Amino acid sequence: MSKYIEHLNWRYATKQFDANKKLSEDQLQTLIDAVQLSASSYGLQPYKILVIKDDKIKEQLKAAGYNQSQFTDASAIFVFAHQTDFGAELVDSYIDHAARIKQVETGALEDYANLMKNSLLNLPQEAKAGWTARQAYIALGNLLSAAAAHQIDTCPMEGFDADAFDKILGLANTNLHSVVVAAAGYRSAEDQTQHAAKVRRPQEELFEIL
Repeated sequence: MSKYIEHLNWRYATKQFDANKKLSEDQLQTLIDAVQLSASSYGLQPYKILVIKDDKIKEQLKAAGYNQSQFTDASAIFVFAHQTDFGAELVDSYIDHAARIKQVETGALEDYANLMKNSLLNLPQEAKAGWTARQAYIALGNLLSAAAAHQIDTCPMEGFDADAFDKILGLANTNLHSVVVAAAGYRSAEDQTQHAAKVRRPQEELFEIL
């Protein structure tokens, strides 16, 4: 546990990546595995993650990301796209998949399916979109922590034109919308931000133990 805290202290939002240092396929797959295992309300994971390695696409993303160098210098860009709306199909597809994994009939999960549908399907579209976006942020947090544990640098990013990203990535006119991005790779030796003291609110302000 102390090593994990050490890794979290080590990580920071990398402002300048070393464009010449790339993640190995094994490292990238480890990050993908970690994101797949992220917690999600009801286990539904109402989002899709696009992992961008192609330099041409990264150049386009940079232009839509206010020319921030992370988009092209990082080894990979994780784009989290949340579902903007959903119906019963979200629950039904999950139940079908869960039944296969658990090796049970879908009817055995009917009560759970009804619980989810009663909780989610009557929400207004705006509330649904807000909920799915929050689920994507949980996955983002898991990516950042997993990367830190493997000494991989990351930078979570909200400074981009989401509609432009959707067009570049083929998400326009779909049920998916880019909501947050994480660049992953290795910090540049020239990035002075890495030497700054980590600033977080003191625990006595953040926590109340009852």
